[in-house]
Amino acid sequence: MNNHPSRTIPTFIWRSVLQAILLAVLAGFLMSIIYGLLHHYKEKRQHIQQLATLLTVSASTADGADIVAEQVRFLLESEPSIRSILFYSTPQPIDNVNQSRDDWKNALFADTVSFNYPVTSASDDDDSALDTLKASQQSFTTSSDGEYRLSTSGEANKNSALVGYINLTLDLNTLRLNWFRANLLLWLITTILTVLWVLYILRKLQWPVRDINALNEVCYIVVKNPELEQLPVIPQLFEFQELVQIKQTFTTLFDRLQKVRKDYEALAAFEQQLHNKDISLDVQLHNFQSMITHELKTSLNAIVGGLQLLDYDTLNREQKDAVEIISDGSDKLVSSLDHIIQLNQIQKGQMNIDCITFNPLQLIADLLAEYEPIAQQKRLELISRIHHIDYCLEGDAEKIKQILSILLNNAIKFTPAGQVTITSQLTHFDKSNRWQISVKDTGIGIDSNHIDDIFNPFFQVDSSQTRQYEGSGVGLPVVKQMAQLMGATIEVDSTLGLGTQFMLTISMTNKHQSRQQHLLAGLTVIYYYYHEVGFLAKELERLGATVIYRQHEALVIDEMSIRKVNMVMFAEDIFPSKAASLAKRIRQFESEHRALLVYWYPPHRAKQLDSFEHGLKAAGVDYCYGATYKDKALSDLLKRWLVWK
Repeated sequence: MNNHPSRTIPTFIWRSVLQAILLAVLAGFLMSIIYGLLHHYKEKRQHIQQLATLLTVSASTADGADIVAEQVRFLLESEPSIRSILFYSTPQPIDNVNQSRDDWKNALFADTVSFNYPVTSASDDDDSALDTLKASQQSFTTSSDGEYRLSTSGEANKNSALVGYINLTLDLNTLRLNWFRANLLLWLITTILTVLWVLYILRKLQWPVRDINALNEVCYIVVKNPELEQLPVIPQLFEFQELVQIKQTFTTLFDRLQKVRKDYEALAAFEQQLHNKDISLDVQLHNFQSMITHELKTSLNAIVGGLQLLDYDTLNREQKDAVEIISDGSDKLVSSLDHIIQLNQIQKGQMNIDCITFNPLQLIADLLAEYEPIAQQKRLELISRIHHIDYCLEGDAEKIKQILSILLNNAIKFTPAGQVTITSQLTHFDKSNRWQISVKDTGIGIDSNHIDDIFNPFFQVDSSQTRQYEGSGVGLPVVKQMAQLMGATIEVDSTLGLGTQFMLTISMTNKHQSRQQHLLAGLTVIYYYYHEVGFLAKELERLGATVIYRQHEALVIDEMSIRKVNMVMFAEDIFPSKAASLAKRIRQFESEHRALLVYWYPPHRAKQLDSFEHGLKAAGVDYCYGATYKDKALSDLLKRWLVWK
């Protein structure tokens, strides 16, 4: 992970410019030193060559010794860079008499450098100094590299002879020191001009830097104030094209963001209105369901009770037929109403699982005995195929029997001719048993396009008024919901015109492996509900918890003041607003002990979770969870929450 501090653009520009200027100054300074020293050295060397020529000419004359001595004394006094001037005699010429190669090395690194110049004298004619000077001058030539060498051709070689060399030694340290002193003022002026130029460049760089800093300050204000509605003014002192475009883009994006936020707030307000309407509709639906089931149930009970009070023997044939028609209709209506009530109870979490030990063979035998007469009336063959021995299982026998009853009733109803077969298979595992029961008929079958729809409430394949088969369309939805409630699966395989097969698969524990009844032993739970005590409360009791039922906020607070409460459960029929209100009161009341608050919401409110979960947790609710109808899933959740707590 990169932990380096972030850098700003102005800082980066300043550092880069300063580094570039520093590099340029150093490079210019070094190049000026190298070039200046080299040029000064070459000029000095040429000057020394001229002086050496003068000395050799003087030394070539007859009375040149005195002249040369005066010249040498004068040169040593006037030229501080000349360390020494020597004369040594030799008749033999030497190579590379002048060390003029590698001038730049000598100028920069050498301490001293020596130059040797030949001295000649006339061999035949010594009459006059002028002739000797001419002969001596004609005996020196200049080579391509600027050195003076002894000529080996022409008249000079014939009339002159080598008598020795004059050696001049330069003190290069003194030469460099004098050069530095001579150029010190120039360097000082150059440095001042360079500094002024750098300051001018840096001043110009301040222009974009100021605009960038102004833009950065506005960005900082926007970031630190998420609720900002008006964008601050972005000052731009210098209209740089790129910065102007960035400013326009930033302003445009901010305006778009403000528009999106307004749209979001309008959408949130509209969503809240819909949510309030949904809550109102839930209340109305709940009241309507309670009213309709109560009123219809009461009316049907009156009809059934009135039919039972009739003296059947005193009725004539027409009256008996009318009574039978009324009785059949009331029985069908009672069955449909019971299914609707059961479906509503499952959806609201008000139906629980009652596990008992039962014999599957006996359960199937009872079903066959009940539906055998009905099948015989339609001249259908009712067949049972059992693929296991007598064995005891543990589960909700009543719900399993109701599921199979609905499947058998539908199979007989939608089979004009043929047979209905019920097949039972039992598979044993180490810790559980898998019971598979299939109901297969040779009836009209179901179109493959409607397979997924038959479990929807009130769905009818043939919804016309002249449909052949009667039914309310709630039987199979009850089968599906009950199967899910028990953790079972229901599968359908049907071919139009050939028949249908329903396969129910149930996983159940062995008889000797009973459920753990004391998982929550020692825990005190307050169950806060509005209208009806749901399945969750019963499961808490079955798991060993001490459950206290309360319907009013004040009673909950009073209960918590007199005893230690481990958890407060908000039932599925409690609205989120009431749950949040009670949660705030509980958190304000608590001092030493903190209770676990859990809000259970019904499955149909799962899509609205985002609209109320944040408010509940802000009020102090620990968990919002969909109501579960499995005792093991409930106990696992509670154990995990208690550990986290």
